[in-house]
Amino acid sequence: MLYHLLAPLGSKLIVFNIFNYISFRAAGAAATAIVLSFVIGPRVIRLLKGLDVGQVVRAEAPSSHQAKRGTPTMGGIVLLVCTLIPTVLWARLDIRYVVVAAIATLWMGAIGFVDDYLKFVSGKPRGLVARHKLIGQVTFGVVLGTYVLFYPLVATMPASATTVPVFKYVVVVFPALLYVVWVSLVVTGTSNAVNLTDGLDGLATGLTAIAAVPFGIFAYLYGRIDAAEYLFVHYLPGAGELAIFFASLGGAAIGFLWFNAHPAQVFMGDTGSLAIGGAFGTAAILLRSEFLLLIVGGVFAAEALSVILQTGVFRWHKGRRGREYADQHRVFRMAPLHHHFEKLGWPESRVVMRFYIIGILCALFALSTLKIR
Repeated sequence: MLYHLLAPLGSKLIVFNIFNYISFRAAGAAATAIVLSFVIGPRVIRLLKGLDVGQVVRAEAPSSHQAKRGTPTMGGIVLLVCTLIPTVLWARLDIRYVVVAAIATLWMGAIGFVDDYLKFVSGKPRGLVARHKLIGQVTFGVVLGTYVLFYPLVATMPASATTVPVFKYVVVVFPALLYVVWVSLVVTGTSNAVNLTDGLDGLATGLTAIAAVPFGIFAYLYGRIDAAEYLFVHYLPGAGELAIFFASLGGAAIGFLWFNAHPAQVFMGDTGSLAIGGAFGTAAILLRSEFLLLIVGGVFAAEALSVILQTGVFRWHKGRRGREYADQHRVFRMAPLHHHFEKLGWPESRVVMRFYIIGILCALFALSTLKIR
């Protein structure tokens, strides 16, 4: 909005030319998101406490988690508001990259909100039925994949193509129907991976802030023809505006971490985790960087993989030798992965900080692929 209002004035007053720079607007978006989080965060927490929207702790969770019972949840509302408002303020709203990413965040956030509302307000312990949640996620993936196929955002490469890290200009082109399935898998998988990671104070929030940095850098570089040519990556006109979206998301995560750090005053709930995952998955599709998403979100991927392995191996053993044998031969002491380390005796804060360090290493490795070609 500010770009559309103030950048045209640059011809009359040179100071307004600064709004033409993505780097300036990204910094403004991040700062706006952080400050806005500090402003509305306490109000949302008070509101949630007044509505008695408290966390429910599973009986099988580590004993240290019992103290979290009753902590306000659905705080993802703060993340949604503090991501979308700065994006609208600082990004160009005539660029489809930004509009699609914002819609994805809202769509997935709405699914999470319904789940949280049913679970914590309406008193339905299971929340939104799993298959209904999955239907909502897959539906968005189908809509997004179909949209990209019929209305490509870039004309320099096939609509159903994705790039491969490390290799110069190498792309994988999917058949149309398979591409829609691929998009649905990426968006659904990413949203659920972030959701599974959100099990310790500040864990998913901090990892979101970390992952937003490389994605913002990728978007900025892909959207500059000079940088794209120098780095041997595909030029994606308009993609640079996604840097502002990720600056807003990263700033919102940092601001929310103020309240979500151990001991947490509020949890994001599915409202926040599904929205964050949907945002990352959609941005990866738009930037043709789905494989880079696995690197940047390495911790998210590991958390999801731990659940898949635990569930798969348990069912296999149970089918062959019964539940008692399966219980004795689990891959992890508890899944997702962060609970395994808690069961090993690690304090929650140590698990979170070490996962942060791994997340930073993943981000640095992803950034290094820009030069390893």
